[in-house]
Amino acid sequence: MVVVLVSSVRLTYPDGKEWYLIMDAVAVLVEESALTVTKDGVKLRALDPSRTAMVDLYMPRTAFDEYPDVDQDVNIGVNFSEVKKILQRAGKGSSVTFEVEENSLKIRMSGKVTRTIKLPLIDIPVEQLPTPKVVFTVTAKLASDALRQAVRDVEVIADAAKFEGKEDGLYIRASSDRGETEIKFEKGGEVLFEYDNKETATATYSVDYLSDIVNRAFQISDIVTVEFATQKPLALTFEISGGGTLAYFVAPRIE
Repeated sequence: MVVVLVSSVRLTYPDGKEWYLIMDAVAVLVEESALTVTKDGVKLRALDPSRTAMVDLYMPRTAFDEYPDVDQDVNIGVNFSEVKKILQRAGKGSSVTFEVEENSLKIRMSGKVTRTIKLPLIDIPVEQLPTPKVVFTVTAKLASDALRQAVRDVEVIADAAKFEGKEDGLYIRASSDRGETEIKFEKGGEVLFEYDNKETATATYSVDYLSDIVNRAFQISDIVTVEFATQKPLALTFEISGGGTLAYFVAPRIE
């Protein structure tokens, strides 16, 4: 599962069930990637196999109950499918500890009982990916479940969702030979908490990507920040307890 550049490292996250949800939300785009342990926190940035979407995770060291002092970045390659199977068994209120030593990754879940599983390390290359340089013209902070419901409405109609930012709010539309639908998040409305529209913008995105992302990530955060511009990537950022963030970037469909 892991390759690491030092002989041993250990970190403990206080909520094993939440860490499972975070890993599950990452796994919708990538099967294997590297968690990088830095002096400031744990980071992950990876593209899906088609290079259409990117996931960007950051968890500050203060979010962990136990965190190592590292002089250099430590890369831990993770097969998320395998780790998810283990973490799925984490009970409510249990913590999870990851310990890398020599050629193995030890996962310990501590709750009413303590369970320890040891996995072999594997070598996963780390791709250095820059932060997408996009000037967003629409920013909307809204209830993540409201966005999930909107995507589910669109799924019934089409395989693409058109996002449009206007002065009065955020619109999500879809149409096909099966019909058409429109969802409006009105500026000042109950589920649209903040809204900034520098100019009218329109872009279309794959419903498959939106569905996979939102159906997982809404369980981590009640709020999602939606950012886009005309024919530019869509950014979806979910705030995680403890100061972490889970962000996705999805390339637009060119109409």
